[in-house]
Amino acid sequence: MNKKRIGIIGSGSWATAIAKIVTDNGFAINWWVRQANNIAYFQKRHHNPHYLRNAYFDVAKIQFSDDINVVVKDAEIIIIAVPSIHIELSLAALDANALQDKQVISAVKGVLPKLNLLLNQYLEQKFNFPLTDYFTLLGPSHAEEVASEQLSYLTFSGVNKEPTQEIANCFKNEYINTIVNSDVYGVQYAGVAKNIYALGAGIAHGLEYGDNFLSVYIANAANEMKHFLKGVMEHKGSQCDSVNYSASVYLGDLLVTCYSLHSRNRTFGNMIGKGYSVRAAELEMNMVAEGYNACKCIMAINENIGVNLPIVTAIYKILWEGADPVASFKEIETILI
Repeated sequence: MNKKRIGIIGSGSWATAIAKIVTDNGFAINWWVRQANNIAYFQKRHHNPHYLRNAYFDVAKIQFSDDINVVVKDAEIIIIAVPSIHIELSLAALDANALQDKQVISAVKGVLPKLNLLLNQYLEQKFNFPLTDYFTLLGPSHAEEVASEQLSYLTFSGVNKEPTQEIANCFKNEYINTIVNSDVYGVQYAGVAKNIYALGAGIAHGLEYGDNFLSVYIANAANEMKHFLKGVMEHKGSQCDSVNYSASVYLGDLLVTCYSLHSRNRTFGNMIGKGYSVRAAELEMNMVAEGYNACKCIMAINENIGVNLPIVTAIYKILWEGADPVASFKEIETILI
């Protein structure tokens, strides 16, 4: 395909890793960076001042702006890579028709916390944006490993195969393999749920459970997530028999987020297990752990679906109702198989 101009919304670690992929592949990008002083630093030093500082860029390929309308206007493909909690604020300045005739790629692994909506649902409400032009970029992909060019697999989901494959082709290179999938809703909910389970894995680690327990915990989390995703699809009236929930975008992302030291959700949970309050853990990390808000959102969404989610429920009670982590994990012990 012709090299379309790409716009990137967000300047955190994952947005920076994505920018590296597409510029390495020869694409020119428009990049929305919220603070002008960060843009000046980036232009002078050729790397992000706060994230993935070892990833250097050819800034001649990048048009920076702190005006999101400028970034979006001249791009044909828009990649949204901001934490879910910041999406409404980040997109607030966009004109109502700003996304018309654009393709949007979501690199968000969360639900908008005030609205309990996935990004595509929010874009449909606010911008009348069609699902046919919406794609997701998900899978086991820590930004640090992508930035260091360690082989990673990204799954791109869209309702129509041909444009989804074209989007995926923009990202494939020596260190990125791409997979195409049509389960747009399922992969997004999997990306939300795995952060909750990873936060729980961190709590367990902080409570000094060992690898033997964690393996059992994660196996049960995978099963619980599978039942939730099937419940979502059935609630939407869609078939899920052909979905392979052992694929990398489901099980693979769950595993790496639960086990990896790069995982901010695991790190956040580890602090909770060691006795930190939620607020103290947030201040210590200075990064967003999507699983914290996600468990509240999934609990609300599941009210209409009715799937039994004992692990998610236990983590929700620890984070949002002040339940004792030790007692909560003693209860979790009794339901694992």
